[in-house]
Amino acid sequence: MTTREQATILLTGVNGQVGFELARSLQGLGRVVALDRSRLDLGDLDQVRHVVRDVKPTLIVNPAAYTAVDKAESDADACMRANAEAPGVMAEEAKKLGAALVHYSTDYVFDGTKDGAYVEEDVVNPQNVYGKSKLAGEQAIAASGCDHLIFRTSWVYGTRGKNFLMTMLRLGAEREELSVVADQIGAPTWSNTIAALTSNVLAQAVDGSGDWWKEKSGVYHLTASGATSWHGFAQAIFDNSTLEKKPTVKSIPAASYPTPASRPANSRMSNDKLFATFGVKAPEWEQALHLCMAQLPGA
Repeated sequence: MTTREQATILLTGVNGQVGFELARSLQGLGRVVALDRSRLDLGDLDQVRHVVRDVKPTLIVNPAAYTAVDKAESDADACMRANAEAPGVMAEEAKKLGAALVHYSTDYVFDGTKDGAYVEEDVVNPQNVYGKSKLAGEQAIAASGCDHLIFRTSWVYGTRGKNFLMTMLRLGAEREELSVVADQIGAPTWSNTIAALTSNVLAQAVDGSGDWWKEKSGVYHLTASGATSWHGFAQAIFDNSTLEKKPTVKSIPAASYPTPASRPANSRMSNDKLFATFGVKAPEWEQALHLCMAQLPGA
């Protein structure tokens, strides 16, 4: 069993929403080697392989990804390279090193036609290039035979980068009325929540037995608790904001806001397996949003 003093954690995408939070929450679990895109570019598979071999990590945590969902429809090769091929390379190298891999996937691996919350065993059927690339990444990791945890999350937002929260605050300051889709349902998930739960799980791995990874490897859903629509999410953002004049949020159907990439109508995912296996539970999405926005000056 690797001790915390001996563990070397290779963290990708440190400037991204989740990577930034992980760089802080993983402290204390080992020596964290946190790399941004300039030092580890998922589009350069040779670089990915060489970096893993040079660092020789005991654990790879990979939140880096191609996340431009609509752009991916016309940029499929780059999306597949970053989201499918690069994780596959990481997994192959992890297997050779006897290291483990933590990777993040998405609700978009499902088609959104289920009535209730998706569980890990439900049939996958991605409807856009981004979802297909993330599913291919999952499959490549599983095929490698390396010890791994794949966390599927949804509707990720935070206080940095491009995300729904930051977009709504910007548009809300500029416009009197916003039209937001009301017939797509999911769980808005704060990047801090993802990092905190990941670190909680990995603390158990460090303190667990030598068989821990063999017993726990697999796919888990990790989202905020509860669910809402994009319209409900937007309304909650403005309810929590300190904008002097808040916009009216008008609900529209997804058909009235066509996008290059098709999105699932139902993105709800059950976290029951995560709780049953690791004893961790995410906060309600409204509570997490309130805490997140408290960190935003002037929001």
